[in-house]
Amino acid sequence: MNRIAFASLALLVTGACANTIDRIADIGEAPRMAAVENPTERPNYQPVTTPLPAPEAAPRLANSLWRPGAKAFFRDQRAARVGDILTVNVDIADQADINNTTQRNRTAAENLGMPNLFGLETQLNKVLPEGTDPAALVGATADGTFTGAGQVQRTETVNLIVAAMVVQVLPNGNLVIQGRQEVRVNFEVRELTVAGIVRPEDISASNTIRHSQIAEARISYGGRGQITDVQQPRYGQQLLDILAPF
Repeated sequence: MNRIAFASLALLVTGACANTIDRIADIGEAPRMAAVENPTERPNYQPVTTPLPAPEAAPRLANSLWRPGAKAFFRDQRAARVGDILTVNVDIADQADINNTTQRNRTAAENLGMPNLFGLETQLNKVLPEGTDPAALVGATADGTFTGAGQVQRTETVNLIVAAMVVQVLPNGNLVIQGRQEVRVNFEVRELTVAGIVRPEDISASNTIRHSQIAEARISYGGRGQITDVQQPRYGQQLLDILAPF
């Protein structure tokens, strides 16, 4: 257990030192933005696999100009292949108001005696201190009271637009998309990421889709820089919050 705790602490200190060195090197400079890269080459990228129906061959229509999957006789400009880009409209307006109250009372009393046990009760003084009463060997009482109250009031509003790329086409035709957007304002970088699975039928004629139409949606909006650093507790305080039992 001590080895695991020491190894965890060593990894935390090493990561903190590396991050600290990078931050010291950036003193007086704006936060560096990540380079544009292939999403499938990121260390945390994993291809998506889901239960799929048996593949169906597209019917061939002889002497016909109609192409299955197209909205018209002209070429469909919506995203459909790996590398295509579509626009995701993120419009989140969540509100929650939760109140919980818990109250618990418990009282218990236990008494244990041995007035008669084949005459062996007379031998208790040889084992226990003198004056032991066999009829009242053990007496215990317990009384506990617990009261808890909790309240959550949360309002979240996110209204953003981000371009995502098709990184995989599943056998049933659904598209796996991933997109990331970084915006730097002065010394703060705001980052928006979106990922999930969409149906080609849900993509509008303007090549856009709403976030509510993305299955397994993963949407993240945050930032890094001087403002974020001020809003975050120091490493020591975060470690203390994790390890402190009380």
